[in-house]
Amino acid sequence: MNIISLTRENESLIQQAAQLMMDAFHEHWPDAWPSLEEGLQEVNEMLDEERICRAAVDKEGNLLGIIGGIPGYDGHVWELHPLAVQPGLQGQGIGRALVEDFEEQVRLRGGLTITLGTDDEDNMTSLSNVDLYENLWDQIYNIRNLKNHPFEFYQKMGYIITGVVIDANGIGKPDILMSKRVK
Repeated sequence: MNIISLTRENESLIQQAAQLMMDAFHEHWPDAWPSLEEGLQEVNEMLDEERICRAAVDKEGNLLGIIGGIPGYDGHVWELHPLAVQPGLQGQGIGRALVEDFEEQVRLRGGLTITLGTDDEDNMTSLSNVDLYENLWDQIYNIRNLKNHPFEFYQKMGYIITGVVIDANGIGKPDILMSKRVK
């Protein structure tokens, strides 16, 4: 596996990335990128000059996964958005390698912190379908993963929950905010 910068010149990988956006998020977040056109739009945004866009590819040049980053706070903080790995290849270390590479890319650009949001629209954690306005920090502290939500993957990578956006995706459907210092 190689991790490379995705550029506008690589039409084949761009097409594969757009398809991956649909495939990787379809099960739990079907409205994220429901069409190839919307996947292409997201990938093209990821290719903006100020952003980070990295791709994991196999020896034949097939896309295994993709990760993107958006700078904020004068480049001190980067938002990890999105991370996608081919569904049949998840759990094989591709996501971990992409996140580690992304963290290095952020460090090289002088970034201090990475943030991310990981939605819970599908009752995947104990933060879903409850009143988070009551004892919010206790509920965050006692979060349980009910259906293989990605927050635990990020915790294993050293990210901590720094908050939630209550009702971000509708009543009882929060966005879990996570961060990691990388400097």
